Amino acid sequence: MFEEKVNALSWMTAEHASRPFPPGFRGLEIEGEDMVMLDADAYGYATSVLKGPLAEQQRSGLAQLTTVFDAVLPAIEDEYAAGYYTHVRDMAVLAADIETLREQQPADQARRRSPTR
Repeated sequence: MFEEKVNALSWMTAEHASRPFPPGFRGLEIEGEDMVMLDADAYGYATSVLKGPLAEQQRSGLAQLTTVFDAVLPAIEDEYAAGYYTHVRDMAVLAADIETLREQQPADQARRRSPTR
């Protein structure tokens, strides 16, 4: 399951990199969020997750970022931009899910190795 999620995130980041940024969203703030930075942060976290585990501060930033989309997405009226940022949100959510699975792996592996008494 872990590898499938990593592969899906890899595909999503490649797809995202090939999509044009929504016209009119450069310099735009929605719900106090700079839309360029929101895009860049989500992509940056996703590509970092593909390279390996995130540091604690990065995990915290990624978790906060995923909640930002709850406020921003409903406020986007442009159809293309809504789809674009929905994809960005999905990328961030999948990256966070992968990080959660990574955190659980060592504990699961240690439990499997420890003898039962």
